[in-house]
Amino acid sequence: MTGTEPAVRRIDTTRPHPARVYDWYLGGKDNYPVDEELGRQIMAIDGGAPRAARANRWFMQRATRLLVREAGIRQFLDIGSGIPTEPNLHQIAQSTAPESRVVYVDNDPIVLAHAEALLRGTPEGATDYVQADVREPARIVEQAAQTLDFDRPVALSLIALMHFVADEDGAYDLVDTLVGALAPGSCLVLSAMTADFEPENVRRGIAAYTAGGVTLVARSRDEMGRFFTGLDLLDPGVVSVADWRPELAEGESDLGRGPVSLYGAVGRKV
Repeated sequence: MTGTEPAVRRIDTTRPHPARVYDWYLGGKDNYPVDEELGRQIMAIDGGAPRAARANRWFMQRATRLLVREAGIRQFLDIGSGIPTEPNLHQIAQSTAPESRVVYVDNDPIVLAHAEALLRGTPEGATDYVQADVREPARIVEQAAQTLDFDRPVALSLIALMHFVADEDGAYDLVDTLVGALAPGSCLVLSAMTADFEPENVRRGIAAYTAGGVTLVARSRDEMGRFFTGLDLLDPGVVSVADWRPELAEGESDLGRGPVSLYGAVGRKV
């Protein structure tokens, strides 16, 4: 695990952080009043925000099951892993294939403070944590290579992350660089916010995040598809995360009525 400075000293509790707001939506305890305040503001605009958070989490779990069980992937690079919420990605993967190797990456010091919970994997496999930002793709690959073999297929997981990176900040180039480091047979798993289903609610939600100092970008279905340029999209393509391969669901509860404004998709590198 990288990083030597005590994480608690570097946690900024004066501004909301997306990982902690997400944790609050999921009913977690690793958040601060400023995160809850923004979460409640978003819920006043869109009462379905916690539902979207659950749907997004379940999308990650379903995609991981597919890649382990059907694609035979045994290596995972999860960037923007967030605060540990069980079951974590390595628990899903290693429950089927105990030898699976997983590297988590996040830039939030509170995630580092709780990284030990992410590192409790099987003896046969491996789990590691890298403190880094998605805007540092070369560093991420270099650090992750201590645990993962990039000459073999890797599943790159970017769950609810890229909507925090604007186009002008190189969102597509970052993903291209990361995918470029992967071997053939690797897969990209990505979910991101869209305004296609609830444009007014999403617009107001983005305004609330912006007021809190957080960049948030909603992308159309076509814009989401650009992240998968050159990859073979697995069925059913780019769809709402709530509608992606529901047959792979395990332990999911009823989301209730209403759209989920997050697209999800999985693409394979040939």
